[in-house]
Amino acid sequence: MLGEIFYWVFNMSIMGTFTGIIILLLGYIKRIPRRMIYALWIIPFIRFLVPIGLDSKYSFMNLLSELSIKTTVAYEYSAPSYYPYSPSMSMMNSVGAAESYFPITYKTNVLEGIFNTSAIIWLCVVLFLFIVFLCLYIKTILNNKTAIHFKDNIYTCESTPSPAVYGIVKPKIIIPVAFRDADLTYIIAHESIHIKRMDNLRRILAIITAVIHWFNPFAWLFLKCFLQDMEHSCDEAVVKNLSLKEKKDYALSLLNILERKAAFSSPFGGANLSSRIKNILSYKRLSLFSLICFVLLSCMIFYTLLTNAL
Repeated sequence: MLGEIFYWVFNMSIMGTFTGIIILLLGYIKRIPRRMIYALWIIPFIRFLVPIGLDSKYSFMNLLSELSIKTTVAYEYSAPSYYPYSPSMSMMNSVGAAESYFPITYKTNVLEGIFNTSAIIWLCVVLFLFIVFLCLYIKTILNNKTAIHFKDNIYTCESTPSPAVYGIVKPKIIIPVAFRDADLTYIIAHESIHIKRMDNLRRILAIITAVIHWFNPFAWLFLKCFLQDMEHSCDEAVVKNLSLKEKKDYALSLLNILERKAAFSSPFGGANLSSRIKNILSYKRLSLFSLICFVLLSCMIFYTLLTNAL
């Protein structure tokens, strides 16, 4: 049973890698807003976690089905004769190490032994990483126990390296004590976007995805890029209504904060500061026509990458 689970995890990892590389390449197109790239990251994460998808003749996977990435039918609906469309669901099967599926029968005993042994190693490392991240999460909670209420949902804490949002159900903005007398306008605006979008929940789900696919170096690369695009898209949401002078003030507030890494929080000074500042100062509000085009493009990308080859 464990070997079968790992077989499909391995297949999902291949599909997640393929779609993640496409999103990564789209990120190099400067005209595409970072908010759109941030939204598109859900595609590889779905591919990493969900083995089943609807079949479509318009799926981008049809281009790869002629090479090595095949599909295995998981469910097929038999429609009445008067109904022209019979939807089916399949699993992308890139490994092809089995003769039959549900349950899996491997082509050779050697392959069965490889997947069963690999599954045990995979599960042991997953459990170890979960324990490590759980300890870090508990440590973060304990560090913030000393936080003192400042105003609204804003708290101050001596052990906090930079302003950040902590928590999911009742998120708090925690700032270093030294920031009490500083201008918090842009900091609060930035962190409020994180709270509104529930970015901390997305962050934890992304970390869990990387842990499940720990053996795939691309999963960790995508996690890093996803967290960077999270900050970039948040910056865009803040500066879209700001004047050029206000954008410069916002960029200056970033420069005044040292870059810190926080696994379970959304830090104001997170991601690469130089790239964030360039993005802030060069940001231009989209026209209605451009917005419609990007929305249509996003829908097309979602459909072609989340459906399987027919």
